[in-house]
Amino acid sequence: MALIKSISGIRGTIGGDVGNNLTAQDIVECSAAFGHWVKQKTQNPKIVIGRDGRISGEIVNNLVVNALRMVGVDVIDLGLSTTPTVEMAVPWEGAGAGIIITASHNPKEWNALKFVNDKGEFISHQDGADVLQLIDDKAIDYVDVNKLGSYEQKGGYIQKHIDTILEMPLVDVEVIKAKGFKVVVDCINSTGSLSVIPMLEQLGCEVIGLNTEPNGEFAHNPEPRPDHLIGLSKTVLEERADLGIAVDPDVDRLAFMSEDGEMFGEEYTLVAVADYVLKHKKGGNTVSNLSSTRALRDITEKHGGTYYASAVGEVNVVNQMKAVNAVIGGEGNGGVIVPGLHYGRDALVGIGLFLTHLANFGKSISYLRSTYPSYVISKNKIQLTPDIDVDLLLEKLQKKYNSHPHTTIDGLKVEFDKDWIHLRKSNTEPIIRIYAESTSEVTADNLANKIKMDVKDILQSNL
Repeated sequence: MALIKSISGIRGTIGGDVGNNLTAQDIVECSAAFGHWVKQKTQNPKIVIGRDGRISGEIVNNLVVNALRMVGVDVIDLGLSTTPTVEMAVPWEGAGAGIIITASHNPKEWNALKFVNDKGEFISHQDGADVLQLIDDKAIDYVDVNKLGSYEQKGGYIQKHIDTILEMPLVDVEVIKAKGFKVVVDCINSTGSLSVIPMLEQLGCEVIGLNTEPNGEFAHNPEPRPDHLIGLSKTVLEERADLGIAVDPDVDRLAFMSEDGEMFGEEYTLVAVADYVLKHKKGGNTVSNLSSTRALRDITEKHGGTYYASAVGEVNVVNQMKAVNAVIGGEGNGGVIVPGLHYGRDALVGIGLFLTHLANFGKSISYLRSTYPSYVISKNKIQLTPDIDVDLLLEKLQKKYNSHPHTTIDGLKVEFDKDWIHLRKSNTEPIIRIYAESTSEVTADNLANKIKMDVKDILQSNL
């Protein structure tokens, strides 16, 4: 069905033809190339790996392990884990890199290899390009039998991850315990049951778990969106819970649900956590990508800080955070990055900070949501033919809106007072993604439709 090789790894659907789907050959080739690249970068080639609960996870894991060992790389296998846990384990182990076996929010037929460097951060564009070149050149050396890499299974890292979060100064364990929150958690039949539930229990919460068996048989589409979380909403209401929590299969995205069964808003996960952090770090800088809500900018400026936007993609957010010494950042898909812990999206630290914030706030989660600026994002796309010059198209749109504040660091983003629209071309298919935000859904949709008409007019003029 699909195979996508990119600078961050390889992703595809299980079964089918080599080079067109995620097959054993593709997994071995990509793992071996990454292992070979790690050997070139370090004198102590060791890679930490971990996986989410997908059906194909164990099979893919075995292929990755043995391909790495055959290029002479030592492997530390965390088994069922989370993306942020593997990211933190890499520097804890003094490893040269990490591989996370997860297709994130994709359905169960998908799986992927995500590559991180010795700091536990996603590899750079250039590093990813170098790995892909090794695959293309077939420049991979396999070692003889006396130099095979070692293999070790290690448990306990999820708890170590949790312990580190609970020791953070801004996570107030006692104030959370005093509230005794009743929480419903949708673990989507993956590793949220091994991480989110234990952490909440250690915070003194009464936990009701949904879809807790990490068997990869996702009970619904695993992306934590409102239309996929009907069961969570129903249970929150039935149990009269204080809130609901949903994570994706690898536990790096976080969504909250209010006590009334309504979504807090994935875009507002980062906004609320940033609000709490900035109360303690006045004047601190924040970062999110260009397609994330303006509400983070509003909250940042309210606390006397400066907001910065990055190109879409976690590695771009992290690079910008480092450049401006941001105290918090992330993405509007529920990805919270706290540099005091590590430079990666982490649902667990988001939960710890959010619950401290909510406990100190002293009122309901729905009331907390009402204190934030209210924006609505309209998400659209335009299908194009492969022969269309998308860069030229965006250049013509830029000229049309040149009098408005705009940026071209990732496609084209144009601001209209507090409204904005962001257009960026897909890296994998001939489409332009269009995100528009306003204080009302109607205005956001109208703004997106206006841009669609502009694109149509430009295309009809043959660029």
